[in-house]
Amino acid sequence: MMEYSGHIIKSVEKGSIADEMGVEAGDALLSIDGMTVEDVFDYRFYIQSEEITVLIRKPDGEEWELDIEKDETEDLGLEFDSGLMDEYRSCRNKCIFCFIDQMPRGMRPTLYFKDDDSRLSFLQGNYVTLTNMDDHDIDRIIRYRLSPINISVHTTNPDLRCRMLRNRFAGDALGTIGRLYDAGIVMNAQIVLCKGVNDGDELRTTLRDLLEYAPVMQSVSVVPVGLTRYREGLYPLARLGKEDAEEALSIIGEVSKEAYDRHGIHFAHASDEIYILAGRNIPPADEYDDYPQLENGVGMLRLMQDRYESAYNDIKRDIDGGKIDPAMYSVSFSIATGMLAAGYVERETERICSLFPNVSFNVYAVRNEFFGEDITVSGLITGGDIISQLRGRDLGAGLLIPESMMKADEDIFLDNTTIADIESALQVKVHIVKSNGLDLIDFIMKEQNYEQARCGHSRTPQCR
Repeated sequence: MMEYSGHIIKSVEKGSIADEMGVEAGDALLSIDGMTVEDVFDYRFYIQSEEITVLIRKPDGEEWELDIEKDETEDLGLEFDSGLMDEYRSCRNKCIFCFIDQMPRGMRPTLYFKDDDSRLSFLQGNYVTLTNMDDHDIDRIIRYRLSPINISVHTTNPDLRCRMLRNRFAGDALGTIGRLYDAGIVMNAQIVLCKGVNDGDELRTTLRDLLEYAPVMQSVSVVPVGLTRYREGLYPLARLGKEDAEEALSIIGEVSKEAYDRHGIHFAHASDEIYILAGRNIPPADEYDDYPQLENGVGMLRLMQDRYESAYNDIKRDIDGGKIDPAMYSVSFSIATGMLAAGYVERETERICSLFPNVSFNVYAVRNEFFGEDITVSGLITGGDIISQLRGRDLGAGLLIPESMMKADEDIFLDNTTIADIESALQVKVHIVKSNGLDLIDFIMKEQNYEQARCGHSRTPQCR
């Protein structure tokens, strides 16, 4: 049997317990209280004690047994190469709607990895199909009280689920939901709505089945299938139309009303895109139950509008109270966004900029030519599309780009275009902003000095 090599320590926080005891980067964590550490959840669970014994192996093979006394919740100060402290589990399914299967070749390798790891559901909010879990995994979720767990359900019809996920075990995996429910593990569910597959009566049945797990299952989102132009040889799927979206909203509304009557939560939610497709207004904030599925495109536009409204009221209060002279601020700028949110961004930006007489702006809705025009969300816009569609346009002193377009913690787009590439191609300073109104106001007020220096005087409307 291969010797257990432990978890290599990437770094040690200066001044931490581990640092004070001589633990260094390159050492390996072998065990805590004699227990082998499988992953980050074992690690976090085992260190939650006032007295622990940690076994460390040095690079030369020497082993140190460290007896540690600490506060129960105090960390050791160790960082590992992987936040999970284990290999990521890849997906065993071949879903008919998989977005990764619809991506072109030549993108960075990490974009083609299909994860289906329940641990990432807890750590990062990823959705899992439950087909990659065994009894050991479920027992650990229950033991460590890992929640919420986000589950890609799609349908509660076992046969249909097997066909949609193209996995003969996909129907049986639905039984895991019952085990998690019985253990009180908070869940969120997702349904990718495919026209002619799991819509109509199938959608209604699925939502009603899942409602029986409420309120432990706190929400179910319904999102339209995303179809790129790279679908050659894949399962034939059609884009949802206006009537399809209206039908889905009607069904979701039925179940949501029942859920509210029974549990005081709305439970079933449609993504923003379904409201846009149906030509309906986005619901008020109180219908989103504190936004449990915001990252799934459920309520993002409502939250954006409300945050813009709050920012507008704050700045107007300061202007009316004489704290700010709006005429002092002069700048022209532009905003790039996806087709889905463009109208909302333009309307809300106009309200804020109406308070500043010497501020002008342009909002550019970027068509997704990379993946195809059916993809309308900002998060899938590429840098190449921004460059090709904004070249030669009036961009003013700065181009504002929503942070959702960027890879997490990096200034890079899905097509590997960088912020520097865009600045060079368009000859404009790029600013990454949040869609909350406050970043827009900060930009207007901070850019004043730059604009005055560029123009050589205080800006006037004629300068715009």
